[in-house]
Amino acid sequence: MHVRNAAIATALAATVGTAAAQTVNFQQIRNATIKVEYAGTTFLVDPMLAPRGAWPGFEGTVNSHLRNPLVDLPVPLADVLKADAVIVTHTHLDHWDDAARQALPKTMPVFAQNDEDAAGIRKDGFTDVRVLGEDTMFNGIRLAKTGGRHGTDAMMATALGKRLGTVSGIVFRRAGFKTTYIAGDTTWTADVEQAITAYRPDIIVLNTGYARIQGVEGSIIMGKEDLVRAARLAPAARVVGIHMEAVNHATQTRRELRDFAAGNGIGARVLVPEDGEKFGY
Repeated sequence: MHVRNAAIATALAATVGTAAAQTVNFQQIRNATIKVEYAGTTFLVDPMLAPRGAWPGFEGTVNSHLRNPLVDLPVPLADVLKADAVIVTHTHLDHWDDAARQALPKTMPVFAQNDEDAAGIRKDGFTDVRVLGEDTMFNGIRLAKTGGRHGTDAMMATALGKRLGTVSGIVFRRAGFKTTYIAGDTTWTADVEQAITAYRPDIIVLNTGYARIQGVEGSIIMGKEDLVRAARLAPAARVVGIHMEAVNHATQTRRELRDFAAGNGIGARVLVPEDGEKFGY
């Protein structure tokens, strides 16, 4: 996010306001797949809809001998598909898989992070594919794409960086509703910090599975320390940790994350939902 855009975001956040804001409802489906009911519109985010064990583990990652997904969908597929639009933060298989491409109605609006991803989704037969900007409107809701980095600086500087690719997050805003930030598949970066500072989200959703590449130091997404960092940067926000226990290379468990949050005095503000769990803030 550029300085100018950060200033715009701050001004917009001030005009939206959160006093007596209405509840935002969520359902954790599996991995990074969640449903967000925001201002009367239901968004399906990063759909990974294949049955358990449908495809091999990610080559070169930790526990690659395991087949993905590691767990079944917790609710019937027909229920997952009940949405008004889809948001794809990036097109890695655990965020946009063949099952999603086949099952979702081809006329459903799909929001992509950039022209490249949008072109690929159109090739899959989808007819209403839109590229997210920093102030995209849909059903009266402001959608803002945020930046991220799918690994450490050292990873991104090597050939691995091309494999990890470009990623994004999303901010939801509407007057009378709680500003919600879904960070996506990113490590802790200046983009993340700036999104939290500029948009002042009431709800922050982080992918905290600490996914790892075999033999490479560090993670390609956030972990427990990052969740605590976000909670301290936004002391009034509720923080949600997802993207755990569903794909082979995610190494952090829900129990570990909950225990770490409690041990750092933020357990009351943190939710680590089980697959299928519904919640609202």
